[in-house]
Amino acid sequence: MRNGSVHHRPFQKVLVANRGEIALRVMRSARQLGLGVVAVYSDADRDTLHVRQADQAVRIGEALPAQSYLNIPAIIAAAKASGADAVHPGYGFLAENEDFAQACKDAGLVFIGPSPQAIEAMGNKAGAKEIMKKAGVPCVPGYQGADQSDEVMLAEAKKIGFPVMIKAVAGGGGRGMRLVADAAAFPDALRSARSEAKAAFGDPTVILERAIQNPRHVEIQVFGDSHGNAIHLGERDCSVQRRHQKLIEEAPSPAVTPELRAKMGEVAVAAVKALRYEGAGTLEFLLDASGEFYFMEMNTRLQVEHPVTEAITGLDLVELQLRVARGEALPVKQQAVKFSGHAIEVRLCSEDAVQDFMPQSGRMARWQMPANVRVEHALQSGSEIPPFYDSMIAKVISHGATREEARGRLIVGLEQLTAFGVTTNQSFLMSCLRHPGFARGEATTAFIGAHRDELLAPRAGAAFDTALAGLLLYVTNLRAPSWQGGRSLSATFPLPAKIELAGQTLELEINRERDGSYIVGTDGRQDKFEVEQLNADTIRFRHDGVMDSAKFLRDGDRMYVQHRGIPLSIVDLTLAAPKAAAANGGDGKVRAAMNGRVVAVLVKPGERVTAGQPVLTLEAMKMEHIHKAGIDGVIAAIDVAEGEQVTTGRIVAAIAVS
Repeated sequence: MRNGSVHHRPFQKVLVANRGEIALRVMRSARQLGLGVVAVYSDADRDTLHVRQADQAVRIGEALPAQSYLNIPAIIAAAKASGADAVHPGYGFLAENEDFAQACKDAGLVFIGPSPQAIEAMGNKAGAKEIMKKAGVPCVPGYQGADQSDEVMLAEAKKIGFPVMIKAVAGGGGRGMRLVADAAAFPDALRSARSEAKAAFGDPTVILERAIQNPRHVEIQVFGDSHGNAIHLGERDCSVQRRHQKLIEEAPSPAVTPELRAKMGEVAVAAVKALRYEGAGTLEFLLDASGEFYFMEMNTRLQVEHPVTEAITGLDLVELQLRVARGEALPVKQQAVKFSGHAIEVRLCSEDAVQDFMPQSGRMARWQMPANVRVEHALQSGSEIPPFYDSMIAKVISHGATREEARGRLIVGLEQLTAFGVTTNQSFLMSCLRHPGFARGEATTAFIGAHRDELLAPRAGAAFDTALAGLLLYVTNLRAPSWQGGRSLSATFPLPAKIELAGQTLELEINRERDGSYIVGTDGRQDKFEVEQLNADTIRFRHDGVMDSAKFLRDGDRMYVQHRGIPLSIVDLTLAAPKAAAANGGDGKVRAAMNGRVVAVLVKPGERVTAGQPVLTLEAMKMEHIHKAGIDGVIAAIDVAEGEQVTTGRIVAAIAVS
């Protein structure tokens, strides 16, 4: 494949066509090479860090991606207005869009990535598999035909044999992907995958693949330049996933031997050379228990998880992208690539793992990052998490001489991280890292599904958490601050309290003893605390003879607490008026469970429904969430339309009891 590259493409100022931590990451390396940096932003991102830290910033549209970060003419115009002569697409949005790469080229801008032809060739999963087969890369058996009729797709799925995987032909990141166990479930899964693919990529076309049972997801990082050089930088293991989206990545893979690494790397480099590929890319494989590997797709961009490769190679992958884009030869040869130690990355996401990883948005009241691990983020206390983009809000990366050392450092880093105000998967990530199966390096793509109950189980200290919450609400009482050091001569009496914690309403009694200690009683249990120090955001206390501490944030009747890395959100209900219990739809109202966009209305007014029947589907932060009827009845009203943006708690449908 010819890509029309030339060797000399100098540029001085780079526009980053992305947002958040991605934009900041690219800007950091660009500045190290003496380049100017330009940010673009939507209305939702006007006051974000990536805008404020750029040399210049240009507004490109409203909050929705289709009106801003996917607006090619607006981004090209922003580059012209700012005087940028190169564009880096980051690793999302337009990073794998051949039309965008071509538009940059047509506008006289250097696109920091592969050629439009290479992006197009690898962007279509069906075509990519054919190219890889010709290059000698083993591929998963499946169907990539042009006939997309429901009948043909079902027939082909039966030929392949269940379980099968449905994949969006143009997609990535788990969008438009469904694992289907049997023929009965296939039609609904096909409809859902097409709908998600159409919304995400503008193309509902899908392919089918045999589902490899319990594989590892292993990818090879590759680079090519305009001088014909190609190298690989080893593998990353990305097996720990939810909804086919990665949560934990590490390098090297615990399952890859030096011999297998050499074999996979050789195949990947051969593919790069066959494509005459320039820039960073990743070949993704499924690795089965026998050591056989199968090509899935090639990502023609830098990956979210690239920091683990940087950690073990000592290379700056964004710098390599920039050097290759301006026509330089790769500064490192294959034999010079060395691997040192082990690195693990986790994706901190604004989502509720207990509620099926439902995306969360809102204001991050307090944001504090650990000091001894690498963190890629673009937040600060007070930042808003909008509902329009991916739920990933930070990446936390550790590096150690051994895998166990890297794992331990990452756990400690997560324990020190503070994210109050928006629910995140912080606790879930720590559960994954601590799980014996992960610790032994045994995690496959089935890891979360197989161990879900263990990973989401309430921790053993739940009763203590309740007592600590009661203590903090008492000693930080805004109406009458209650803590003071030393003994008390006043008479003591119990103070009743009611709190909401982890979805439960709990009754407490708090009593300050004459010796200055506090007794918190709940459900027949009593915990004694001696408060040593109370600051604006930290409490030091003694419990059962052990000195301990916790972070907290009091926000009216809501309290955020973090003890030993586990974040809690508590609501003081002591003086609150009783609320009607309607959250589960028991009153006949179907309420939006999150801020999001309506992608499918599944019922019509007048239609009879039963409790638990799907009513509509919302999409937010790259995930779909089905809303169901809470009662039996007849649809009295549908208050939204497909494509409409709704806010959390809005009534989207009403059901009348018949």
